[in-house]
Amino acid sequence: MPRKKRKFPEVPSASLADIAFLLIIFFIVSTTMDVDTGIYRLLPQWVDNVEAPKINKRNTFVVLINKNNDIAINGEFAQVSDIKDRLKEFILNPQDKQHLSEKKEEIIEGIGPFMRSQGIVSLQNDRGTDYGAYMNVQNELVRGINELRDEYAATRFGMKMNKLTEAQQEAVKKAFPTAISEAEPQEIK
Repeated sequence: MPRKKRKFPEVPSASLADIAFLLIIFFIVSTTMDVDTGIYRLLPQWVDNVEAPKINKRNTFVVLINKNNDIAINGEFAQVSDIKDRLKEFILNPQDKQHLSEKKEEIIEGIGPFMRSQGIVSLQNDRGTDYGAYMNVQNELVRGINELRDEYAATRFGMKMNKLTEAQQEAVKKAFPTAISEAEPQEIK
């Protein structure tokens, strides 16, 4: 005798689609995305027909990064950890050494007469340099300048840079400007 087919109740599939759609939306909204890191700098406005200023070789702190991520500072191999301290020494030049930047007296509003370094940083990397190595060097250069500012602010005003008034911060930034020149990548040996 043949068996009778049983009828099972149907499961409504319309609500399953709604639930799946809500789950997709939940995961899209709650998932975090990795954001590429970058360098936040305000670039100067482009000006036509302007000659580059003549800079004494003594006033240039040259940092090179080759395709193997090796670093050279003024022609000598160095580690990333050396950059900050060597930059600070280059800018401060407390003993007026001939191979470090020269100073020029300037009147800075809020500070008065100040012997400001004429030094600039020249950063150049190879086309094959890792982005991470490049960012590490950038971070050390900026860290060195920020430490100089903090140390001067503590000496001059008795507090760290971020605690100063806006006018005082501008004065310290004029005393220790972020002077980093970046050349177009090329082959560095």
